[in-house]
Amino acid sequence: MRRLGQCPRAPATGRTPRSPSACSGDVGDKGQKGSVGRHGKIGPIGSKGSMADAPKEGRLTRFLDFTQLTDMASESVGGKILFATDDFFAPAENLIKSDSPCFKEREYTEFGKWMDGWETRRKRIPGHDWCVLRLGIQGVIRAFDVDVSYFTGDYAPRMSIQAANLEEEKLPEIPERGIRTGAAATPEEFEAIAELKSDDWSYLVPMTELKPGNPASGHNYFLVNSQQRWTHIRLNIFPDGGIARLRVLGTGQKDWTATDPKEHADLVAIAFGGVCVGFSSAKFGHPNNIIGVGGAKSMADGWETARRLDRPPILENDDNGILLVPGCEWAVFRLAHPGVITRIEIDTKYFKGNAPDSCKVDGCVLTTQEEEDMIKQKWILPAHKWKPLLPVTKLSPNQSHLFDSLTLELQDVITHARLTIVPDGGVSRLRLRGFPSSICLLRPREKPMMKFSVGFKANP
Repeated sequence: MRRLGQCPRAPATGRTPRSPSACSGDVGDKGQKGSVGRHGKIGPIGSKGSMADAPKEGRLTRFLDFTQLTDMASESVGGKILFATDDFFAPAENLIKSDSPCFKEREYTEFGKWMDGWETRRKRIPGHDWCVLRLGIQGVIRAFDVDVSYFTGDYAPRMSIQAANLEEEKLPEIPERGIRTGAAATPEEFEAIAELKSDDWSYLVPMTELKPGNPASGHNYFLVNSQQRWTHIRLNIFPDGGIARLRVLGTGQKDWTATDPKEHADLVAIAFGGVCVGFSSAKFGHPNNIIGVGGAKSMADGWETARRLDRPPILENDDNGILLVPGCEWAVFRLAHPGVITRIEIDTKYFKGNAPDSCKVDGCVLTTQEEEDMIKQKWILPAHKWKPLLPVTKLSPNQSHLFDSLTLELQDVITHARLTIVPDGGVSRLRLRGFPSSICLLRPREKPMMKFSVGFKANP
């Protein structure tokens, strides 16, 4: 574990070279950096689309910029608070809200000042406060963001974080928490949570002092050097106080050995380990959103780019009804498992006035080293590497588009996929369903060694 500096500032504007293979006639990125967008969600910090390696403890294979990874504990992906010693001023459920914390100056409850976070009473008995949560996405944790925004005089002075990998079928029955403000854990709740033996869980962050930072930006970042899979987190605060948000940043991990290779799976799903490894623009929403858990909940839960400034003054269509424009936007995803894609879903739900005009999907096979090189080179990948999977296709606003093997062109195993949208706009979900397949990626090959492949029906 390594402590990082607090409260990094995201630049308001900036430009990143665009992959020349992404779209012909492209004249460069005209969008702005993906800082905090209009939807109020935390955006990526740092160089837009660079996904460069972050400072780290030791060497982590393919370690992406941790601020752009998924919050595995968020309520939006199924995270849940199982237990808290005390919720007197504000319940622990606030820790896993997907929205950024806010402050209401004149808002009070019958128990005291309303706060957007977890705040315990001033402790007057032995011990310290702690809570246990179940991750919505189970997998490898890369970093924590312990945010104490607005807790300027009541933040917890110290904290530590423990974790465990528990089998769901062996978990004890934990009482439902219900409405918790003004309450402390009951003896029955202490007895139930004791069966998890959380005192013995592994420490990912030892007892560490927290810093308040600015009133509206109190981020404390901690890197984790572990390749283990985790399912549950215990957050300890010493001795009491408040924390606004706990972000558990990482990547999902699925046990593919327990998966029937004959069954379809969403090979890009974030819950299984799919992840965005590069993009051109993310002004109003990160591309990781579109491979998220379940359907989109709003326009803020998708990927949306800035409007391109190289659009022609007067727009025209080609003979197929596709807009004739010079530019595009793109996002590259590493699949959770190499495989053959047999069905694609592209959903523009909620994007009623800002959906892309058209899109295409390409696939390729990259070794670990090739991916690392591409991240550093901003995905300026030789054009011959990309093979067309879904040809240029017209999209409609606020609609799910399904494409099966009769439409798809590529019949080989791929490790990475690139979604290109023209000219700009938003997408709520991308699903790449197919069959996982074994592929050797130990070193670059002109033709990777594949154990099996699934063929498609011929196009009509």
